[in-house]
Amino acid sequence: MKVFTFILSLVLTSPAIASDENPAKTLLNDMATAVHTRNFDASFVVVKGQAMEPYRWLHAKQGDIELEHLSLLNGAGLEMVRVDDQVTYFEPHSEPYSVKTDSIAGPIPEVLFKDINRLSAHYDFVLGGKGRIAGRSAQLVRIESKDEYKYNYWIWLDTESSLLLKSAYVNHKGEMLEQLQLTHISVTEQPAPMLVEMQNRDFPAVLATNDLANNEDSAANDWKIGWLPDGFKLLKSDRHKLDLNNELADYYLYSDGFVEVSVFIQRPLPGKRASGALTSGATTVYVHNGGSFDVSVVGNIPAMTAKAIAESVARPL
Repeated sequence: MKVFTFILSLVLTSPAIASDENPAKTLLNDMATAVHTRNFDASFVVVKGQAMEPYRWLHAKQGDIELEHLSLLNGAGLEMVRVDDQVTYFEPHSEPYSVKTDSIAGPIPEVLFKDINRLSAHYDFVLGGKGRIAGRSAQLVRIESKDEYKYNYWIWLDTESSLLLKSAYVNHKGEMLEQLQLTHISVTEQPAPMLVEMQNRDFPAVLATNDLANNEDSAANDWKIGWLPDGFKLLKSDRHKLDLNNELADYYLYSDGFVEVSVFIQRPLPGKRASGALTSGATTVYVHNGGSFDVSVVGNIPAMTAKAIAESVARPL
């Protein structure tokens, strides 16, 4: 009995941190550190159904400065360059522009390279099995939504470098809807010469941004979004013309820290259109006719979630 009491006292007085450690979360934090500190040259493809988008991704750390380059290799191309906390976008048919941010808005959710602890209220972090991806040993980490209104996100990490090798949006049936797969990765001691040369390039000045509350074109008070999944908060709103049809629309951007959802509200276009959803990989576009207005919801969310958001839109009383 004394032996049992002694063992029990050891358990109860041991540091609590040991029992609170989540190995899946630790691996994700290791990945974030690796992405910010390692020199690497990687190629990957994003697969959405029958469509495939190839990218090249380079990163370097020069002293205290981070250098990053992400480019879409198909079509007219898309180039994104980061020098520390300034990102410049070179897009087809438009002038290049720069914004002040420490991460590129690419196909990998930005939060994975930041503080993932802020996702803990709405997502669980689960350690999966091991396998091989791109010829390298990989560990699966699953980011699981705590409700059915969002997709899960699975990540396979290189057990040697802690860098990402593969990721996928997965529905609650376990079906992969959209995948990102590395086809090549090279981790080096020295940074790629093209990244070093970026420090000597002249980039456009950072765009001035208006605070949401002081934005005269803000649409924040014009519409009521009656329902959103738990955790989603408004990031910004404005009123602008859509490139697709040159129609004026009120725009709202929401995020739960992992997924972003855009809501567009405009006057109905000519011709009665039935409400419905279109999907491409994990991306859903749901269009709802509210009678005197049309609502379009776009994001990496299930169709039922987009439908519920769209149908909740109403004019304030």
